[in-house]
Amino acid sequence: MDVHTIGVIGGTGPQGRGLAYRFALGGHDVILGSRSRTRATEAADDLNGLLGASAVVRGGGNREAIEASDVVLLAVPYDGHRELLEELRPALAGKVVISCVNPLGFDRAGPYGLAVPEGSAAEQAAAVLPDSTVVAAFHHVAAATLLKTVDHDEHEDVLVCGDDAGAKEIVIKLASTVSGRPGVDAGPLRMARYLEPLTAVLIAVNKRYKTRSGIAVTGLRERG
Repeated sequence: MDVHTIGVIGGTGPQGRGLAYRFALGGHDVILGSRSRTRATEAADDLNGLLGASAVVRGGGNREAIEASDVVLLAVPYDGHRELLEELRPALAGKVVISCVNPLGFDRAGPYGLAVPEGSAAEQAAAVLPDSTVVAAFHHVAAATLLKTVDHDEHEDVLVCGDDAGAKEIVIKLASTVSGRPGVDAGPLRMARYLEPLTAVLIAVNKRYKTRSGIAVTGLRERG
């Protein structure tokens, strides 16, 4: 499957906008989806200002973004996650859906992973969207830096997990728009239950060392 247009649901948030920018730099057309079409259009205009004439980003409502896309990225908060997917289930039927949702809580001790009945947000998405193909990826890329440079985040890897080999391969290739190389196959979708809360660990490391940490997998042959 050739991916031409990527819809980003939650496209007005930091993670959604950052990944949309990277996808557009990689040569894909992108449409930002939001409950507010006005906000999505404004966010798209901001990204096009950064991109110049090199790519096209549009804004629209959630259903509009989904219907116009080959692949859909979910970059939404976990709060209200199930309800949103139930609302969008008909439109998402037949689509490859990428989940980068991290169910996290925060207290005085810092961030922690929330318990999800299905095991992870990605597995919850798969349960709610039986006619879609869900792949989990892009959990650990830092939203704060995705928009700051056109350079790839070469110091880290994008971990990808899913149960459909073809869909997973699409996302592994798409990961090169962020890291400059294909993503790492991290196994079946159930591995998302370990990847999602790992984000809390990275946040804690960042706070302690005042840095931006990432995940790099060693021991793999050169990938390109």
